[in-house]
Amino acid sequence: MNAVSHQAPVISSHSTDSRPSVPVWPWPVALGLLTIFGLLSALLGQHGIWLGLSWAALSIPLIITVVCLIRAWKRPSFKGGLS
Repeated sequence: MNAVSHQAPVISSHSTDSRPSVPVWPWPVALGLLTIFGLLSALLGQHGIWLGLSWAALSIPLIITVVCLIRAWKRPSFKGGLS
């Protein structure tokens, strides 16, 4: 409430109930484990299949992060306009 105005505070019409209830933690945990596997395979296995596995395991979280950032930039914000 404003000291000058005697109006009631405005409550936002956006509610979080419209989103489906999906657990938040499985994706970050999976990406973290994939990153740890990629780092360990790059460190311990210098040749052969380990090199390819480390590249794949470290590329997947990076690709997912870039895709999510692009989607977030394209989505309009609640304040209006693009975020």
